[in-house]
Formats: sequence, C-alpha cells, structure tokens
Amino acid sequence: MNSPPEPEPLFDAQFEGCVIEWRGPAPYLFIAVPDGLVDDLRHAARLASYGWGVVPVTAMVDGIAYTTSLFPRSKGYVLPVRKTVQKDAGVGFGSMVSVRITVS
Repeated sequence: MNSPPEPEPLFDAQFEGCVIEWRGPAPYLFIAVPDGLVDDLRHAARLASYGWGVVPVTAMVDGIAYTTSLFPRSKGYVLPVRKTVQKDAGVGFGSMVSVRITVS
C-alpha cells in the first residue's frame, strides 16, 4: 500500500551559525537565523505560527534532529539549542554549527 506523498514544507533552509547566549527562556543557548532568510521565514510563519510570534520547526544542529520553536528577537528569529542537543552534538557557547530548519 502506498502512503500519500509528504507535503512540501513551507520553509526549509540550511546555514552555518554560531551558538550564542541570550537571557530568555531556558536553555539560554540559541542560534540566530541569518538575516537573508528572515523574510521567507516570516512568510511561512504566517501559516505555521501558533501565536506570540513563535514558529514551530523541525531543527537539526550538527546532525542532531529535534522539534522546537523559533523565538522572535529584534528583527529576526533565534533557534533554541536544547541541553540534550548541546550534549549529544558536543556544542556550547561560541561553537560554529551546521543548522537545518524546516517549517511544515
């Protein structure tokens, strides 16, 4: 029996980013979404956001996949890096990482 095809994501991007600290909701470590991706991400967020400007995403940081939500910050978004992801990927404040985010 064939499964229906997966719908196209509203937004899918890969980038390199630096893990930063930001005094906000735990776990306090985040990766800023590059400015060049923010307009397309905002467009997808109109359909996917569940309020307060947060955007649900599937993320992958240095090969570790997880679900979370992007938080609005200044004129862009930041991706929280969970403690388990920090540990499993061996990353911390100042680490340069490979990131993929998908909004479905």
